Amino acid sequence: MLVLLAFIIIFHITSAALLFIATIDNAWWVGEEFFADVWRVCINNTNCTEIDDSIQEFSTVQAVQATMILSTILCCIAFLIFVLQLFRLKQGERFVLTSIIQLMSCLCVMIAASIYTDRREDIHKNNSKLYDLTSDGSYGYSFILAWVAFAFTFISGLMYLILRKRK
Repeated sequence: MLVLLAFIIIFHITSAALLFIATIDNAWWVGEEFFADVWRVCINNTNCTEIDDSIQEFSTVQAVQATMILSTILCCIAFLIFVLQLFRLKQGERFVLTSIIQLMSCLCVMIAASIYTDRREDIHKNNSKLYDLTSDGSYGYSFILAWVAFAFTFISGLMYLILRKRK
């Protein structure tokens, strides 16, 4: 049981780390001389422009930002509640609250990555001044990490739902 508990804790911490990296790092859309994410667009590693309300489709970018931040916060809260429930739950009870919060985190990261997947082309085309050199890019590792974090938080949420507290 101790090995299973250690695995679940490491899996949850890995999920949180993936969410932090995907949210913070600047590599959602990359190319040879540029990289862009939901916070800024950088060309040649020196010319960085913050994404603000002056661009079209800013509400879409804000939705991605907000749901990624919310997902990261919910994942951290789920871990804290798991630790509290570890000492508070009676033997044989399930970690339902932790599971619900972790699955909400999963839903948020799925929404963020889905919005970015669907609306990325429109954001780039409608803001050609900012994204003029980014047409030949591809999805970067932060975007991929967001989808991996989605899978990890989903599996983690299901593990908490199934897990019972044993001696």
